[in-house]
Amino acid sequence: MVAILLAICAALCNALTTIFQRLGVETAPDTRGRGLKLMHHVMHRPVWYVGLAAMVASFFLQASALGFGSLSVVQPLMVTELLFLVIILHFWFGAPLGWREAVGTVLTVAGLAGFLAMSNAGGGTTFPTTSGWVIVISVCSAAVVICVVCTSRRSSRAWRSAWFGAAGAISFALSASFTKATTILFSYGFWQIFEHWEPYGIVVAGLAGLMFTQDAFHAGPITASQATLTIVDPIVSIVIGVGLFGDQLRGGIGALAFDAVALLVMCAGLLVLTQSPLIAGSAAREQLGISRNVHKPPKIPEDSRSGR
Repeated sequence: MVAILLAICAALCNALTTIFQRLGVETAPDTRGRGLKLMHHVMHRPVWYVGLAAMVASFFLQASALGFGSLSVVQPLMVTELLFLVIILHFWFGAPLGWREAVGTVLTVAGLAGFLAMSNAGGGTTFPTTSGWVIVISVCSAAVVICVVCTSRRSSRAWRSAWFGAAGAISFALSASFTKATTILFSYGFWQIFEHWEPYGIVVAGLAGLMFTQDAFHAGPITASQATLTIVDPIVSIVIGVGLFGDQLRGGIGALAFDAVALLVMCAGLLVLTQSPLIAGSAAREQLGISRNVHKPPKIPEDSRSGR
């Protein structure tokens, strides 16, 4: 229960990070552009620091959740960020809710609740062996390479964006597994984390994920990349949790079939949510906000080529 609460709080902080980052850059004039000039501008905006604090809080909350719970429980819960984003945009900014938000929310919550209720049977405290890490890192690296290869210049923008998003999701799932390993090391003593390479893997995999998400947002529609980012991450995390950390799922064909159906329902809900104008529009405006001096951002076309 503690892990669930911490993971939900981490997801809420992620949603707040999106909101406050947007508010921090929305007043940047066109002359500010990007890079160091933009950073100089946002560092004079107190709300930007609130977003930064929310981002840091999200990382530590997620790490704490992984310390108390398994990878296959915590990572699927992180997708509730989209639900919080919809709620905040509606109640804080008065954005209207439509059928996509309603259907997506119901399916996501129902699928996630069903999976958590049926699947979790403990485990997740096994520290990975070297051979286990070699297999997981090799498979994830190969999968990322395949995703990048699929982003051929001849393919459509939506196709490229989706595959870059999948590469980012795999990288973030791998980063979460390094974080999980670090929490296990920390339980053995604080100095243990300096004697192993896993904590440094968090940074490498996290930066790789950030790079691929930038490519995904730049390559094509945000709805395409958001879909693969939110769907692939929990699926890969569950597989890594079971195979590497010994996460225990309730056995039996019936239980496993229920888990599969619940995950499909959750993924369907996430797919509907990512098509929501609230999610796609707020994400796109967040990207373009760094180059527009607006208080009420204009409607952004779904195929905006903005980069995060």
